[in-house]
Amino acid sequence: MSAPCEPRATAPASAPPSLSPLPPEPSATATAPAARRPALDWRIRFAGLSLIWGFSFLLIKVGTEGYAPFQVTFGRLLAGTAVLVAAMAMRRERLPRSARTWGHLTVAALLLNALPFSLFSYAELTIPSTLAGICNATSPLWGMALSVVALSEDRPTRRRVAGLGVGFLGVLTVLGAWQGFSGLDLPGTAMALLASFCYPVGWIYVRRTLAGTGSSTLALTGSQLCLATVQLAVVTPLFTSAPTSFPLLPTLSVLALGALGTGLAVLLQYGLVQEVGPTTAQMVTYFIPVIATAAGVALLGEQLSWNTPVGALVVLVGAALTQSRPRRAATTPTPAPAPAPEGSPPAAPAPGSSPVEAAGRGPRPPQP
Repeated sequence: MSAPCEPRATAPASAPPSLSPLPPEPSATATAPAARRPALDWRIRFAGLSLIWGFSFLLIKVGTEGYAPFQVTFGRLLAGTAVLVAAMAMRRERLPRSARTWGHLTVAALLLNALPFSLFSYAELTIPSTLAGICNATSPLWGMALSVVALSEDRPTRRRVAGLGVGFLGVLTVLGAWQGFSGLDLPGTAMALLASFCYPVGWIYVRRTLAGTGSSTLALTGSQLCLATVQLAVVTPLFTSAPTSFPLLPTLSVLALGALGTGLAVLLQYGLVQEVGPTTAQMVTYFIPVIATAAGVALLGEQLSWNTPVGALVVLVGAALTQSRPRRAATTPTPAPAPAPEGSPPAAPAPGSSPVEAAGRGPRPPQP
């Protein structure tokens, strides 16, 4: 579900103002030595990320067949945190030291992980995984509406307002509004939509509070997931009883959901942003509902009426319009900054639930 710790004034011009900026895309004027090329081509990693996040909703559905929703959320957070902690140890990342940073990360963990993950798990008790995946795709629509209210520099354009209207019509089409929402579980659908609403709220909070902390994206994301795991470790025993058995398929689904969708996916996404920039990396957003729908129909036998794919397509068109930005007029290029002295530490990337999310280039989902 789609986020660098630079002050907001240093955001690259290409990054939308709704959330924290990402490291700028590679520039011809860059003087730093080129990073080692990854073993796998970025297109393969992009496809892998799309599949991981697209299948997340199927894994949630299977997980809830053997465990309570809070247990599914706790399991995925625990597995995802283990992956990021291992990556942090390998890269010798340092945890944030400021108590203020940890306080803001606690709120971010609730808004971007603990709450939406739990809501999706509860929603999929009564709605198909296909519908949950499509509801997740509404995050850019919520984000556009919220950023206009919360971020004074984010002025709406006619195209973005039109995108909001188109996306809203798409949601009504998916829900079958002309039929009076017959056959639709309204509480479950409302929870899925509320989960998608949590992400832009969390992104805006991150932008306002966690810029300039001096910690890397990996350190902040790993710390955030640790805090979300602690939150679920406290809540889960209060509302559920300990499982009496550990069914194989639901257990594997929860572990895969965490290790792949909440752990490995963040690392893949961060690498994509570093290599091809946020504009290209955020395109994964538009493949998630398509894959989620195909997986739900093909593997879970979920029913699909004509309005679901048609409405999903309209939602994605609206989401794409809300993310569009007017072209900037050509200006006199400014001289490239002087290179940093040899041996000085590199600039820290910005925080957020994941790199693309922090850039505001699409919804979530780091973790749908």
